[in-house]
Order: sequence, then structure tokens, then C-alpha cells
Amino acid sequence: MDNRTSQTTQTWSPLYFLASLGAGGLTVTFFMFLMFWVPHPGQPVPVFEDIAAALANGALPLRAAVVLALLGIAGFAFVNLRLLVWNFMQLAAFRRTEAYQKLIRSNAETQLLAMPLALAMSVNAGFIVGLVFVPGLWGVVEYLFPAAMLGFALIALVALHRTGLFLGRVLGDGGGFDGAGTASFGHLLPAFALAMTAVGLSAPAGLSTQPAIVGVSLVLSIMLGTIAALYALVAAFVAFAAMLRHGVDREGAPTVMVIVPLLTVLGIMAMRQQHGLHTVFGAQSGMADTLLLTTTILAVQLVFLALGLSVLKRQNYAQAFVMGERSSAGAYALICPGVALSVMLHFWINKGLVAAGLLAKFGIGYWALTSVALMAQVAMIALLFYLNRRHLVGGVMRAEPA
Repeated sequence: MDNRTSQTTQTWSPLYFLASLGAGGLTVTFFMFLMFWVPHPGQPVPVFEDIAAALANGALPLRAAVVLALLGIAGFAFVNLRLLVWNFMQLAAFRRTEAYQKLIRSNAETQLLAMPLALAMSVNAGFIVGLVFVPGLWGVVEYLFPAAMLGFALIALVALHRTGLFLGRVLGDGGGFDGAGTASFGHLLPAFALAMTAVGLSAPAGLSTQPAIVGVSLVLSIMLGTIAALYALVAAFVAFAAMLRHGVDREGAPTVMVIVPLLTVLGIMAMRQQHGLHTVFGAQSGMADTLLLTTTILAVQLVFLALGLSVLKRQNYAQAFVMGERSSAGAYALICPGVALSVMLHFWINKGLVAAGLLAKFGIGYWALTSVALMAQVAMIALLFYLNRRHLVGGVMRAEPA
């Protein structure tokens, strides 16, 4: 191992997987353009043929939006995969260091859950790339669902195993969970990782027409989603109690807003499950249910977003860890809430307000609300590029003062 590689390994953190996660999330934000603006009769999501038809016959604004979406999906999917591979290489080297041994004996052990979280996001991004760029994929998609569910199930097992090791050490050994060290929502990473696998497992419920596939998708996603929600509730209670006693850990302050992406993921999972229950098993659900779900989620997200931004401002987090001399991989956690808010706004506007007849699609009100989602998306793109320039140079971590 040369000096530069050794230096990179010693300063690397599992939280750098969040850079890959952020790029994958931005891939999803561009897919929202296609999902809600491109007609896709015959299937619940747009595919290559629908996109080609929009490019050939659509109005100029639609064609421009489609081209932008395709460029965004391709570009950020590439960044997502590149950062994922780079982080796996760093993790392999990091496991051989004393820093790794110290990590797995501390409260920070949950940071390792950023790996299955990012991996599950990459699989979701890969599925989007397939839908958008592979002709005829929808004709064989039913054969792909079992393989996709197997992949997500394996990722879920990794996340459950890693979480079990952490809980086994803390609960079995006793006294290993320091109160002051829990004063952030960083320990919700296991819940976030499990929720990301759950939303992946729920995809066949929202897309397949085969009862057996939809049934397996429903069972697995409900189980994992329930575990993720239960873990999140317990961890959030413990963390919030610690934050009230000790104040929010300054370096972990961005994690206060982790509730935002967690709820977006669980919300999409629930909508996919509702679709499968309705189309395959005849369960009755209406547009009002989706409006209620998305509005409730958005309300909670706005509360935690406001709380998180207030804490960040109070602690001068940006001056210290984003633009100042100090460097923290945890700054990448700032991207997830903005991306998740953008995605949930698209669902709330289109699946909630428009579908319920409360808002005219493509009207002035529609674009006024959609502009908020677009501004959040643009801001997160800028933040990702900024953080990558600050932390990463040509795939090698930039050495900065700690």
C-alpha cells in the first residue's frame, strides 16, 4: 500500500457511502420528470418506448424535459456506481486497519450500515436505467422481478446481520452505549438501510401482474418495512432523549433530518403496496388514501426539516464542516433530505393533489408547487458537486485538516 493509499484509508469513513447514495437519489429525482410528465398507458411507469414516443411526438417543452431527464439519469447513475465501487475498495482496505477495530467497538459502528443503504439505492437506480434505456424491457420484466427481490433480500440480510452485531454487543456486553454519544439521529442508519431494501422489495407489488410475485413482494416488504419503522421509533426515542440532555452532537447535526428520506422511502413503499393490493388482490383504495398518506408524510418531513435547519444554523454547521477548514464525511447527509423532499413533493402533487382533483395538472398552481421540488433538486446537485470537489479528487480522498 503506497503512502497516498494509506493516507486515504486512514481518513476514510463509512459515511462516504452517502456520496454514492446522494448520486443515486438524484437519479430518482430526474426519473420523476418521466414518471409524471410522460404519458405511459399500459403500465404504471414510463419505459423506453414511452420516452421515445414523447421525444418524437411531444411538444418542445416536454422533449426538452425528457432530454434533461435522460442526461440526469445517465450522469448521476454513473456517478452513483463509480462512488459505490470506490467506497467498496476503501472499505476493503479499511477493514485491515486499527481504526476499523476501534469503530466496531464504539457507538459509531452503525455507520457501517451506510454500505447496504448505498448498495440498495444503486440497485434501485440500476432498475431505473434499465426502464429508461433498454428497449423491450417491459416485455420480460416479470422474469426480472424474482432476481431483483433476491438481490434486495441479500442486501437486507447484510443490513440485519450488521445491525444484529451492533445490538448484540451493546445489549449483551452492557454499558457500551454512551448517552452523550447518541445525541444525534445517526443511529437511525440501520432503519434507513432496511427501509431502502423494503422499498426495493415492494417494487414488484407496484409493477407486477402475477399474484405470486406480488404476494411475495408484499410479504417481504411489509416485514422489512415494519422492522425498519420499529427500529426507527426506538432509536429516535433514545436519540431524542440524549439530545435533550446533551444537545445535538455538532458533527452529527445533519442526521436530525434523516427522518425526511426515511419517510419518503417508507411512503413510496406503502404506495406500491397499495397498488399491488388493489390491482391483484382487489383491495379497495382510493385517491383520497394517497392524498392522506402523502400529505401526512410531507407534514412530518417539514417539521424535521425545519428543526434540522434550525439546529444547523444555531451550531454554525456549514461554516465549520461544509465551507470551513474542518472536514466531515457526515456533510453528505445533508443531500438526502433535500433529495427526499423533492421526490415526495412530486408524489404529493401528482399522486395526491392532481389525482384527487384538487389541482389542475400543468396549470399555474401545479408549476408553482413543482418549482419547489425542482429548486430542492438543483440545490442538492450543487451541494453534491461541491462536496465531491472538497472531499474527493479523481477518486482519491483529499487530505484536509480534521
